[in-house]
Amino acid sequence: MESESLTIKGLILPTSLIVGGFLVGLIFERIILVKLRKIAARTRWEGDEIIISGLRGVTILWFTLAGVYVATPFIPINPTVLSLLQKILLVIVIFSVTMALARITAGFIGLYSKKTKGVLPSTTIFMNLTRLVVFAIGILIILQSLGISITPLITALGIGGLAVALALQDTLSNLFAGIQVLVSRQVRPGDYIKLESGEKGCVTDISWRNTTIRVLPNNMVVIPNAKLASTIITNYYQPVQEMSVLVQVGVSYDSDLGKVERVTIEVAKEVMREVQGAVPEFEPFIRYHTFGDFSIDFTVILRSKEFVSQYPIKHEFIKKLHERYKKEGIEIPFPIRTVYMKEEKKNGVL
Repeated sequence: MESESLTIKGLILPTSLIVGGFLVGLIFERIILVKLRKIAARTRWEGDEIIISGLRGVTILWFTLAGVYVATPFIPINPTVLSLLQKILLVIVIFSVTMALARITAGFIGLYSKKTKGVLPSTTIFMNLTRLVVFAIGILIILQSLGISITPLITALGIGGLAVALALQDTLSNLFAGIQVLVSRQVRPGDYIKLESGEKGCVTDISWRNTTIRVLPNNMVVIPNAKLASTIITNYYQPVQEMSVLVQVGVSYDSDLGKVERVTIEVAKEVMREVQGAVPEFEPFIRYHTFGDFSIDFTVILRSKEFVSQYPIKHEFIKKLHERYKKEGIEIPFPIRTVYMKEEKKNGVL
């Protein structure tokens, strides 16, 4: 009975230290870290917010582990078990630090790519590769801390990597194709593209395996990176986002073409000034090009700030042009075909 009482008394201090470490970590997480986050939100540098977000959730673990580490000398256990416990604590600490560093490093990669547009695309493929490298370094540090030589392991991984590469041929093909697409800057997140197969939409992300584009009906199209790298792509955002908008029009053969040109350009200039997404400083023009079966055809050249802006521009231009042509008496003819019937005489009789 007396030995049990001594055992209980011996566990009071270690338990208090562990619980105290947990409570300190909880206070730090719920109060101090929250205040630091509010202060960081008011500063101009965004890096402090990334650091604080990276520490979220791990500070409680660190303070609890600190309490366990301080309490271990007071726990009446076998030295062998104590040594094993200390190694486990070391592994947990290194892994948690690695996890926090992976979050912070990936956050800084995303911040850098956002501030330097066009230098490093902001996509999950680079952030995931960054996390993978940090975790790989952390695992190597853990093995080295446990006294395990990593040189034979690296050699074995090099040999085994050949077999893994063959087994994951498609996956690695997509990975390197995605990196090649990003590095070449032929396609970037935010670009509006059209594939050879007909799909077109805005690129939302390029991950380690596939590229995701959002089409106009608001659906997502997922394309393997290897297929994207080998297909023909029309990028409507390169070299610039502005693009010409071509509208085909036909007028009657009886029309005064000079008047048609003047009226059409007036309407086009009005659309350029009033419609959102148009380029106000652009001077629209027309080009006659075809004597059609029932009309003289021409093309009106307008200008939009980006691909999707062409739709409201065409919409408003066609409405305004139709209304103005009615006022000016300019005819947009219906499809007409004139058929001439030739009568032949047979034996002098019609």
